[in-house]
Amino acid sequence: MNYYLGIDNGGTTTKAALFDEQGRQAGAAEEFTQAVYPQPGFAERDMEEMWEANCRVIRRVIESTGIDPAQIRAAAVCGHGKGLYLWGQDNAPVRAGILSADNRAYSYPAAWRADGREKAVSAYTCQHIMACQPIPLLAWLRDHEPESLRHIKYIFSCKDYIRFRLTGGAYAERTDYSGSGLLNLYTGEYDARILEAFGLEKLSCALPPLKNAADLCGYVTEEAAKRTGLRAGTPVAGGMFDIDACALSAAVTSPNQVCMAAGTWSINECILPQPIADGRVLMNSLFCLPGWYLIEESSATSAANLAWYLRNLAPEADDIYREINREAASVSPEDSCPIFLPFIMASNVHPNAKGSFVGITAYHTRAHMVRSIYEGIAFSHRWHYEKLRRCMDRDPDSIRLTGGAARSNVWVQIFADVLKLPVRTSSITETGAHGCAIAAAAAMGDYNDIPSAVNAMTHLSDPVLPQSQYFAAYDKKYSLYKRVIEALEPVWDSFL
Repeated sequence: MNYYLGIDNGGTTTKAALFDEQGRQAGAAEEFTQAVYPQPGFAERDMEEMWEANCRVIRRVIESTGIDPAQIRAAAVCGHGKGLYLWGQDNAPVRAGILSADNRAYSYPAAWRADGREKAVSAYTCQHIMACQPIPLLAWLRDHEPESLRHIKYIFSCKDYIRFRLTGGAYAERTDYSGSGLLNLYTGEYDARILEAFGLEKLSCALPPLKNAADLCGYVTEEAAKRTGLRAGTPVAGGMFDIDACALSAAVTSPNQVCMAAGTWSINECILPQPIADGRVLMNSLFCLPGWYLIEESSATSAANLAWYLRNLAPEADDIYREINREAASVSPEDSCPIFLPFIMASNVHPNAKGSFVGITAYHTRAHMVRSIYEGIAFSHRWHYEKLRRCMDRDPDSIRLTGGAARSNVWVQIFADVLKLPVRTSSITETGAHGCAIAAAAAMGDYNDIPSAVNAMTHLSDPVLPQSQYFAAYDKKYSLYKRVIEALEPVWDSFL
């Protein structure tokens, strides 16, 4: 039996999982990856510790499954998009990696919108500039940490850095880099005008050669083999942006399907044969299927908010997820709940908006608070979905839901009712790693191409149908959610 290793470096966890030729998950390992918040709005990660965490989870999944490393045909890596991981001329990290939840450079996109540079560059990047993308982060470093730019050898995304440590080969995979604002989406190549527009042209030599998701990008080195338990010489494919990996795991291969990933980020995406170039959506990037674009509406406003609640406010319980699902289910969709704004990590409205419960009374219990978190996160996804839907010529056949929310029956039903659409999930718990395994299988030629691998290696649940009797109640709550956001707009800058 052949197996494929998928490695997923998310915003809060590092995961590795093994899958067989039918896409069945043989085992997984994960660990919380420490983030550092040195100042308000900063979110960083030690790059050496990140690599060590990858080594540990890879070794653990191999040992726990008992699978012979010789049976692992290939590996691939995905990771959070955006952010910045710099490798130095001295063959060591330049500084701590910067996560996609970082907001230190929030003033740069606003200034570039005002002076017209964002509009000029978006003619070929097809993107609004986000504070957590490499361009504003590099500009911030130029202005505040110039020493960090003097010794850069490679500008990496999260997952390309890990693949570099596995193989020693420095490459930039297109799905990730096309979402970073560094590529011309029409050519799929670097465009000198992008860095020049922001005074960063001297860094062009640090952009690694480009590869595709199912291209082979090297082989596990002897050193990496000793650290991970993998066999030296194991092929490593290009991998992809984690939102592409989740879309593959959810069997999104045609334009009448929408994938939502409810993890650290609220990811809402579909694929189209052309980018949406008029600014109606936040992001266009190259999808891992040649000839298709991934149309994305996203923000760091999803299930990580629940993780914050569990760390700080939830009671002790033997099975905390069972307990909070029981509490959420005990509250009717028609019951009064506080409005929760899921902006603990970041916002999709005002850049300085903060997480909030609004409307708490003596009537409300902990169960109402949990329910309001579930609903508020679903409302944030709906806010993004409504923008995405305007770019599609018809309703999707279903929402393909991945991430933490997909593991909760009560939360899946809330998504179906709030969105008024059927919701399908996967039995695969590690969807990012699963998408990587699909790419690895295609890279080895074990399937003709990525769509063939998707057909053989994905298995979705029957749809959870929306309950029309609750549409009016959720529409009313969603309207109030938007009114609260509008009312608080003038106060957010006062929190700085």
